[in-house]
Amino acid sequence: MNTRLLSFLLVPLALLLAGCGGEREARNLYNSGTRRFSSGDYSGAIADFDNAIQINPQFVMAYNNRGLVKDALKDGSGAIADYTKAIALDPTFQYGYYNRGNSEREIGDYTKAIADYDKAIALNPQDASAYLNRANTRYLQRDYGAAVSDYNKALELKPASDSAYNGRGIAKAASGDLAGAIADCTKAIQLNPRNAEAYNNRGNAKREMNDLNGAIVDYDKAIELNPKYANAYTNRAQADALKQAIK
Repeated sequence: MNTRLLSFLLVPLALLLAGCGGEREARNLYNSGTRRFSSGDYSGAIADFDNAIQINPQFVMAYNNRGLVKDALKDGSGAIADYTKAIALDPTFQYGYYNRGNSEREIGDYTKAIADYDKAIALNPQDASAYLNRANTRYLQRDYGAAVSDYNKALELKPASDSAYNGRGIAKAASGDLAGAIADCTKAIQLNPRNAEAYNNRGNAKREMNDLNGAIVDYDKAIELNPKYANAYTNRAQADALKQAIK
């Protein structure tokens, strides 16, 4: 199951320009780096953020967004170093904790990730994304009850989040609440009919309840939406094998 539901947050420059001192060149380089990152020009974005930081070593957002690019390049340790620098420059910078938590989760350091999400939530208790990603991390720690609690909070703050319903469904299934899992995955599908993971996860719950025909229908839909969804193919094959075995 893919529990990485929400990746990284790119913060607009207007939210924070700590220490930038109005330096037009650094600001222009920052904006250029952000545009390049958005267009997929990662090497160009890194170069722009490097130059912005060289001009102004206190440029919190440049460190943050360079970290985002490094994450996209799978340089988790480099990204964490940049977020850590941003936090050192501004200990109240919520997005630094949030992004660092995402990177730590990706490299499997769940304890540190939880601590960073805790800090991000303390700084902004209305951030549904931080609750969602803390829930994802708690799921990976197999702390399913705590994960469900965080998904509940994420949904309280953002009721139309198909990702939170899907994640809560996975956590419920893992804790044995298969009916609850099916209900949550169904809600996720209602909110986003193109959520292939929700179909796959609902199929898993149906298979566990011996509704093999229903499971196969869901796996078919997941594959239709994402023809490269290897896990759905595997799950469909297993459901079909079980179906053949009981004939």
